[in-house]
Amino acid sequence: MSARIRVVLADDHALLRDGLRALLARAEDIEVVGEASDGREAIAVCERLSPDVIVLDIAMPGLGGLEAATEIRKSQPSVKVLVLTQYEDREYVRRFLKIGISGYVLKRAAASDLTSAIRSASRGGLVLDPAIARDALVESEGPSVSEDPYELLTDREKQVLRLVAEGRSNKEVASLLGISLKTSMTHREHLMLKLGLHNRTDLVRFALRKGVLPA
Repeated sequence: MSARIRVVLADDHALLRDGLRALLARAEDIEVVGEASDGREAIAVCERLSPDVIVLDIAMPGLGGLEAATEIRKSQPSVKVLVLTQYEDREYVRRFLKIGISGYVLKRAAASDLTSAIRSASRGGLVLDPAIARDALVESEGPSVSEDPYELLTDREKQVLRLVAEGRSNKEVASLLGISLKTSMTHREHLMLKLGLHNRTDLVRFALRKGVLPA
């Protein structure tokens, strides 16, 4: 029997990780070798274990999925990154494809598609959920050169931008805005994707340039 595909699961919900682990345990050719609950832990686990595939959520505490995936692709290029998320936004998919992920799968389809997606990713294939593949691979017109990316943000995303740039944690942002922690993390990921930012330092620089933060 050939070696099993070694997989790391990265999601901030322990219950979901347990469910995914149980699902993948049914596949004789797949072995879950590690787990992570946030982006930084995901990077560390990949560096320590060098799995074949990491199944990665987008909105996580601390370092989000896009930032973690970017770092993993740089430091561990042999690790295939498979994004597992509830978000169908085309811009999400395009940003992740740009950094070289191996797949983008929706959580609602995970039970039927995840094992085959992991197998395909491990072989070097590209896996896109049928619900988003067509839009993701068609070049959009995009904003005009003169359009300010800051104006693409919703009012709520602008609030989150200011608070994160001030150094507020996701938990503090959630408390100050009266939203859930998960919603806070999601807004942060949305605005970073829209602005093409990859980490908090980039975000702070952008906020300074736009006058969101005083210089």
